[in-house]
Amino acid sequence: GASLEFCMIPFNFLVKKAGYLNTGVWAKKAMKEAKLFGDVVEVASSADENYTYLPKNFDVPTDLDYLHITTNNTIYGTEYHKDLDVPVRLIGDMSSDIFSRPVDVSKYDCIYGGAQKNLSMAGVTFIIIKDEVLGRVQREIPTMLDYRTHIKKGSMFNTPPVVPIYTALENLRWIKANGGVEAMEKLAKERADIVYGEIDRNKLFRGTVKCEEDRSYMNICFVLNDEYAELQDEFFKFATERGMVGIKGHRDVGGFRASCYNAMTVEGCKALVETMKEFEAKH
Repeated sequence: GASLEFCMIPFNFLVKKAGYLNTGVWAKKAMKEAKLFGDVVEVASSADENYTYLPKNFDVPTDLDYLHITTNNTIYGTEYHKDLDVPVRLIGDMSSDIFSRPVDVSKYDCIYGGAQKNLSMAGVTFIIIKDEVLGRVQREIPTMLDYRTHIKKGSMFNTPPVVPIYTALENLRWIKANGGVEAMEKLAKERADIVYGEIDRNKLFRGTVKCEEDRSYMNICFVLNDEYAELQDEFFKFATERGMVGIKGHRDVGGFRASCYNAMTVEGCKALVETMKEFEAKH
């Protein structure tokens, strides 16, 4: 999965110094691995407010080998909806929002991620790399951890996980047949507008990400307002009884999380909204 890429990225690309945007747990894990291979600069961080916003207007040192970003932060519900313009090589962990919008791949030297959100099931990863960035490091890289190994062998250096790869193919066919990433982005916005609209309207709830431009379309995080906090377990039971699945927030932050990946239907989002309205009427 992408967790191994946290190690492989600096193994293959970090010569002296790399920069990381610290926007959550997954970014921190990536930074930790990179420190084994060279100097790591925390270019910007939103840790001061428990990662409920995305850093802006930060300066990127021009002597970095690369800047690493996590485009969507599943635990906290923040997402970069546009590709960043930076003066150094850019590497993006797009594990949880790949294929949910058009991406200008030319802006990145590497895009990677686990497939189990918007592409396939767990067990396969995707990596997009510019050929010219490989081979710059002088260190010896173990064969299996060297991206050049997998490029030379067409991603079949070792026995490939056939079912996850085939599932990815079928999912890509589905995306293409349904209008491509442009259509996926339109649907993502529609779903997000439906759920965020109710969160902002409903007296019981509030979103955990206040800045609208930082709000994730993939992971919509919300909590009960302080005066209704004691209703958390009741709402979870209420929603579960009405067919809602997987809405409990991550254990690190609590609350609730409506994950709206490509396969989520608009009707499913509307069902959650109706559930929230019903619960509000009770209280």
